[in-house]
Amino acid sequence: MNATELIAGILLLAGAAFVLVSAIGVIRFPDVYMRMHAATKAGTLGAGLVLGAAAIVFGDLGITVRSFVVFLFLLLTAPVAAHVLGRAAYYDGVPRWERTRLDELDGRYPVPGERGAPKAVPPGD
Repeated sequence: MNATELIAGILLLAGAAFVLVSAIGVIRFPDVYMRMHAATKAGTLGAGLVLGAAAIVFGDLGITVRSFVVFLFLLLTAPVAAHVLGRAAYYDGVPRWERTRLDELDGRYPVPGERGAPKAVPPGD
């Protein structure tokens, strides 16, 4: 076993560990907002480490560039997607964990169904 295989193995194990922690967070966290945090933060780092391991193992410039571009795409899109989903969940009235103390968005959005706000659509319609 040479040094590049050892480094790639360490990166792969670390990436798998972060992806596992992310999956456990998605299952165990109490509300949608914390679950999105776990999925985007640890999941993106884990995927980046796995992509780094792939770039090292294959050692080809094309694969390295593709791995970097995919990781950059994840870094740019995962936080934006989580933000949009979190705002949509908040606006739709998805309940927060009962131990949540601070709501910085309270009063910034109209309540669905009130005058000037879109009507809430029941599930299945």
